[in-house]
Amino acid sequence: MPEHIEDDNRPGLSRRGFLAAGGAVGALAAAGMGSPTPAAASPSAADSILAAAASAPSVASPPIPTKKWAPDLPSPRFTVAVMPDTQYMFDGASIDPKPLRASLHYLLSEQKHQNIVFLAHLGDLTQNGADAEMAAVGAEFAVLDKAGAAYSVLAGNHDVDSSTDDQRGKTAYLDTFGPSRFSGSDSFVDASPDGYNTAHKFTAAGREWLVLALDWRTSAGGLTWAHSVLAAHPQSPVIMTSHTLVDSGADGSATFDEYGQGLWDSFVSGHDQIFLTLNGHYWGPGRTTAVNSAGNTVDLHLTNYQNRYYGGAAMIRLYHFDTERNVIDVETLAPFLIDGGLKTPNELAEQETRLSGDIDRFTVQIDFAQRFSGFAPVATRPARSAQSMIVSGTTAYWRFEGQPNGASVSGSTRVADQTGNGNDLVVAGRPGAVAGALLWSDAHHPDQPSVGSLALTGGRPGGDYLKTVDQAPMNINQFLHGYTVEAFLFLPSTFDGSANGFSALLSQSSSAGEAGKAHSSSGDPQEPSVTLSLSSDRELQWCVYPVSQDGSLTNWGHELPLATWWHVAVVNDGKHTTMYVDGCPVARNPSTSNKGLAVVGQPWLLGGYNYGGKLDQVFVGSIGDVRVVERALDPSEFMIA
Repeated sequence: MPEHIEDDNRPGLSRRGFLAAGGAVGALAAAGMGSPTPAAASPSAADSILAAAASAPSVASPPIPTKKWAPDLPSPRFTVAVMPDTQYMFDGASIDPKPLRASLHYLLSEQKHQNIVFLAHLGDLTQNGADAEMAAVGAEFAVLDKAGAAYSVLAGNHDVDSSTDDQRGKTAYLDTFGPSRFSGSDSFVDASPDGYNTAHKFTAAGREWLVLALDWRTSAGGLTWAHSVLAAHPQSPVIMTSHTLVDSGADGSATFDEYGQGLWDSFVSGHDQIFLTLNGHYWGPGRTTAVNSAGNTVDLHLTNYQNRYYGGAAMIRLYHFDTERNVIDVETLAPFLIDGGLKTPNELAEQETRLSGDIDRFTVQIDFAQRFSGFAPVATRPARSAQSMIVSGTTAYWRFEGQPNGASVSGSTRVADQTGNGNDLVVAGRPGAVAGALLWSDAHHPDQPSVGSLALTGGRPGGDYLKTVDQAPMNINQFLHGYTVEAFLFLPSTFDGSANGFSALLSQSSSAGEAGKAHSSSGDPQEPSVTLSLSSDRELQWCVYPVSQDGSLTNWGHELPLATWWHVAVVNDGKHTTMYVDGCPVARNPSTSNKGLAVVGQPWLLGGYNYGGKLDQVFVGSIGDVRVVERALDPSEFMIA
């Protein structure tokens, strides 16, 4: 691993060598702060640093935005912002707050658009930890305080005497960023008695998350406090921030430094709640993972850009969490340079506005529910009664539960219509159906009202299906006032589009031609007059012949991943038809006005698809609850709501 050059006014001293020197006095002590000045350091140089900091011009507070911090708490998508070492912007007489100001204003202006919920600064706010430096950087963070933003900071080795731990006592850092600064914030949880370690919280994706900000060197007492914080929030996922934990390689890899290894062994590994750690100090950036004592992966990320043009220009990383897609998308940008903060464009600035490459822009794959299951298992949604699902206008409602898991469905089975309307289902009894073509199953969609499903395994060669009884009232119902058709489905990993495509979840046994359609316009008189099908590309398809027109009308979904449960709903309000997948409208919903379904008194098929009056396909997969309602339902009324 290449050595990183430390910026402490001593040429040739590597950061690694600086940290590893047993009993060495820190860079700030060498500058006359905290500990006695070692013989190798020049007192006059130390005095000049302090004098320059003390004489630095005061910095006016930035204008306060009118918008307040207001995250979208239930949204499954949110952003955590990370800001590493800003020390070169606050260095003695060289105080330039504009880059930090630009980044903080960017976060406030983008808070709603990107649902930014938290900012974590990783330490080394300043170069020397001097009063004037701290005052300048503290003034910039006032804009977050005014807006009610949730954020944390921590002391890096340049903010305090680096030879000390969190028991060092009073410092300019503590005066500026101690617990009193956060005491009025809704996001502040607690601070260790010394004030150097803090805990914060934010709500996102409907749950509480913690940020644990640890000092440059956390003492045993500090870790005891940290243990107590996690114990008080046992179901909260934790992002731990520290100034140093891992060092980086030129290829973007990372390994524990000596202190980081000790912190991992003594604290991080034993707390499964900690799933992500963020630190700075070393450059350049890097990342790795480690497996904790619970056998789960912890992502370890190093972020630092101070060695780049303009001291990194207060560059920020945005961690975009998406708990539905189970990813964290990470990007790195410099708002100060993007906004032309240098006034005159230059080539170096242009190279730093947005960083690319998999070291600075990448995606972390994480199954949040599974990763957090050890300390915050997802509660199983309880089953709901059939009666509670029979909303006004329900024509038919079928459930497949109460039978032994994996048992074959007998030929004499009759699945009752839970509405009592008489739209019962019976086994088609297809000639040539193989044994086990229809099975009872306990598998079901997590938001399904019942706890069972029907597994159809035979497919085209030997599959069987269900159909409504000949006297079922819905066989003649044309749904002229609108309709909602809902179904839960599961596509197994064995689903083969070429063999199983254009099979139906629910369809009419009558053809378009029998219903008097598809004779003078688009369509096929041999296909079903109504079908909710899966294409060869696993796209849901609602293809119907409305009463109001001769040709067909089709709503198309998107390609559905396999080995996943889905909910589909098709809603017609008497004028237009909209398909929803998992409660989300699809793209290809035609604007064509249409009304009713052309049916002529023949049975509905569950899992079967006729063509030209003969069975053509049998669905392969599982079908859960199916409900048909004689009116348009709002998505808030769907069975998944």
